[in-house]
Amino acid sequence: MVNSNKQQYQEYKAEISLMPLSHFEDHEALLPFPTKWDFVLVCDDHHPYSEKYHKKKRFLEELHRKGFIIKMIQDKKLFYGINAPSGLFRKYQWLLKNPDNAPEVLCEQQQEEELGVHISPTTRIRIVSFILENTEIDSTKEKLHDLIKKKVFETAFPLHEREHLGKFLKINWARWRDILYPQPIGKIRTYFGEKIALYFAWLGWYTRILFFAALPGIFLVIYGFYTFSSGQISKEICAANTTIMCPLCDQKCPFWPLSDTCTYAKVTHLFDNRGTVLFAIFMAVWATVFLELWKRHRARVVSDWKLYWWDEEEEELAMELIDSPEHALQQYQHSYIRSTIVLILVMLMIVMLIGIAHALVVYRVVVTVIFTHSGSEFFREKAITIAVMTGAVLHYLTIITMSKVNRRVALFLCDIEKPRTFSEREKSFTFRYFTFQFFTHFSSLIYVAFFLGRINGRPGDYVRILGKWRLEECHPSGCLIDLFIQMAIIMILKQTLSNFVEFMLPWVSYNFNLLCGKTQSNSRVHSEERAQDPCREEWLWNYQLNEVNPFSLFDEYLEMMIQYSFTTIFVAAFPFAPLLAFINNVIEIRVDAIKMVRLQRRMVPRKANDIGAWLQVLEAIGILAVIGNGLVIAITSDFIPMEVYQYMYSPCVQKNHSNIDCLTGYINYSLSVFNVHDFENPKDLAELKDSMGNNITHCRYRDYRNSDDYSYSVHFWHVFAARLAFLILFEHVALCIKLIAAWFVPDVPRGVKNTHLREKRKRLLERLREMDDSTEI
Repeated sequence: MVNSNKQQYQEYKAEISLMPLSHFEDHEALLPFPTKWDFVLVCDDHHPYSEKYHKKKRFLEELHRKGFIIKMIQDKKLFYGINAPSGLFRKYQWLLKNPDNAPEVLCEQQQEEELGVHISPTTRIRIVSFILENTEIDSTKEKLHDLIKKKVFETAFPLHEREHLGKFLKINWARWRDILYPQPIGKIRTYFGEKIALYFAWLGWYTRILFFAALPGIFLVIYGFYTFSSGQISKEICAANTTIMCPLCDQKCPFWPLSDTCTYAKVTHLFDNRGTVLFAIFMAVWATVFLELWKRHRARVVSDWKLYWWDEEEEELAMELIDSPEHALQQYQHSYIRSTIVLILVMLMIVMLIGIAHALVVYRVVVTVIFTHSGSEFFREKAITIAVMTGAVLHYLTIITMSKVNRRVALFLCDIEKPRTFSEREKSFTFRYFTFQFFTHFSSLIYVAFFLGRINGRPGDYVRILGKWRLEECHPSGCLIDLFIQMAIIMILKQTLSNFVEFMLPWVSYNFNLLCGKTQSNSRVHSEERAQDPCREEWLWNYQLNEVNPFSLFDEYLEMMIQYSFTTIFVAAFPFAPLLAFINNVIEIRVDAIKMVRLQRRMVPRKANDIGAWLQVLEAIGILAVIGNGLVIAITSDFIPMEVYQYMYSPCVQKNHSNIDCLTGYINYSLSVFNVHDFENPKDLAELKDSMGNNITHCRYRDYRNSDDYSYSVHFWHVFAARLAFLILFEHVALCIKLIAAWFVPDVPRGVKNTHLREKRKRLLERLREMDDSTEI
């Protein structure tokens, strides 16, 4: 009976494959159709004599020639259901020896058991998608993406299975109330494919490890808060009401007492204290341990999936042969001319991004001047803070704008380079786009961290833009507070607004499409059509979902890489970064899950056994984190000057005082003296009197210079040498610890290695028995 059914079905498919394309326009003539459809093509009802109609017809005829069954449903749009012949999947299994290794199957109908083809739904969709993307019209050589660009087809998508989506909603994944439940990675792999499953596995692992990075950051701030008012530096600053500082601008800026920065000095002490160095070293080690533990976790996961030895290149070659055995092999190529052009364009793009960072510097300088000329005393006093905060917001807007430009440039560079395969193109695009995004996000932060207040000159000899405007200085309480403000604003804005937009836009769009669809389909005619053909309602529901952006998974990875960069590279200046990242990621997992399950069409499953080029990006960020944090502590922070003072110039060195703080007198040590009559334009200064009415003859500024000729003092060179020595020592120690941690934690667990060893031995024993059996007489 079973063999008879198989034979009847094969005869039916052979009969369908011989029908002319005109039969597609009358779906009643093709009944009974298969109950499951692999893909749906959507287009407008073009005029029969139009060019679009003929291109659509030739494309469908090409699919028909390859053995696809096509069913048309007419609504406001034309929907063409695509069902692939089982012969394609038998070829795939034969060429790759059943690479799916019997994964969990969602439903028996999708296995096509009546035909003896056992293949997972994700593999089926992947094969059909590859053939659709590479099928071309003979006369014009146009492929599906060309036809979509020319509006011949509107879109193409695989179908969701609503009964299995219901299971997803019940297994504690795509619901807000189950935000703390573990993810069903196996179920995700079964429905969305390995590539998406590995993304969620990596994101979940990263989020769990972030918790252990957030705790030391919280303890560092608690330690700073505990010593909030007892710190010697804060005490001296708050008591320095007679220490008069030089004006922060040329005009309408008064001399001001150092005690005005009392509050900011205490805030700075929260994250710039003795624990900061230990926290920075911990984060360098954490980044390495995180990567090594992820490699182990990934090895365990893909080994369970039987994909540890999977070969992506072999998979792509098999797909090409299945689509067309006569397909010409595209060999590896390399052109030094194209590589040189790409390198030059990349460098020009980086220079432009750095130029944008310089434009932000000019903006902050101009805004500072404008607000210092304001009639409001509040704006005059807060001019620098307002400039820094508005500059950070403008930086965020620049990031949003340049992200789109960077993507187009990276794609253009890939077109010039002409990679051989999709995977090579994806890898090339990943490195270039991330490089552009890194400079977009961090050029301004690098300036604030390492150049702000260090290249602006000194009182009486300031560096000026166009010979007019003074370069901005650090915040009166120190340069680290500027970096803290920039990091806080960018991270909070980027994470809150990005998640809000990422969820709300698809949600609003989906509900709007659903509302329009209900309004148009409430008639009795539509209800009768849906009752006669259940495919209509299913296809229309999938069409009303949001279209999947081809870069959607890439964008999710990129968002996390930028966050990882913020969390590690400048974490010494912003210890809250791991905590904010942890909170964001807990929400991000559910946002992505709800979006994929409820709000957008089904993504085409992709096979993978790792996270690809992103692992190399993570390793590069780990090295940059060591360099960045070392520079922040050595250059931006006051940690090194305080240590130099404590061990070379403090009262504890000169006298044997056991009851005195060794940092007593540090503030006076760190400030240089300037004669106010040496200003470039003394007449432009505010009245040279302090708050008590006394004449001001000298003011102080943050630097290490002599008071007579304003040359660098011996203290400057001591601090400079200490900064350089600490930077070299810190980076070498941190890198050595990273290497030791990478060696100490194996990439592949012992259990996985032993499993593969037993499998290899078993396979060799079977071959040996086959040889013995074949030689017996």
